[in-house]
Amino acid sequence: MRRIFFSLLFLSSVTIINAQNNAVGFGEKLTYTASYNMSGILNDLAEVTMETSAVKTSKATLLRLKCKATTYSKWDNFFKIRDLYESYVSPKTLKPYLYNREINEGGYQKRVKYTFSHKTKTVKTLQTKKKNNWKQEKTVSIGSDTKDIISTLYTIRTFDLTNLSSGTSKTFTILFDREEVKAKVTYLGKETISTALGKKACYKLAVGSANSNTVNATLWLSADENKIPLYGKFKIPVGTGELKIKSATGLKH
Repeated sequence: MRRIFFSLLFLSSVTIINAQNNAVGFGEKLTYTASYNMSGILNDLAEVTMETSAVKTSKATLLRLKCKATTYSKWDNFFKIRDLYESYVSPKTLKPYLYNREINEGGYQKRVKYTFSHKTKTVKTLQTKKKNNWKQEKTVSIGSDTKDIISTLYTIRTFDLTNLSSGTSKTFTILFDREEVKAKVTYLGKETISTALGKKACYKLAVGSANSNTVNATLWLSADENKIPLYGKFKIPVGTGELKIKSATGLKH
């Protein structure tokens, strides 16, 4: 599930035109069903939620971006998943200051924490594993546009996609597992699809490695001011899957 969830988040991270955040507000909640193809049958495996909230510090009010993946109870005996990804960012720019990732999959547990210093272009990282109480601290250098995976996921919604030509692409960089990863996102045009929220016009995007022409995932974003992910299809080495929206509340527009 770690690879599945990473693919779903990773595909949502296009940086085409820089912009201030006018799409994501406090108190938003998006709920999805994550499905996986097993032996030719698509099974609803887990629920994925994406929530935003305000967090006040001594210096500012930050926007907390939280994503959770939880297997449905009938799958827990097969492979129990309780994953958490969260990022604390500037409400205006979505620039990250703190990132937290907690993995609990089939008994395997790991936690990663990033503390960003944008002035020095460095990130202090702390990685721990429950087994043997293992801990490792490391400071890594990053580029000026590098973000964590969650803040990158939400950043796409700040961009103006209305006048892009089909085939327009852009490379971008995220920090994942303490390494910078580069990918290419290509705009494929507009398409209307049926969802749990009704028929919706969408911006369609494809994502793959920046070093190849392979498409690893496709994402449909609502073609409105919110630009929320409505549907996604992804590939992993052991199969394929889908992400389908169930509900959306607290939208800014």
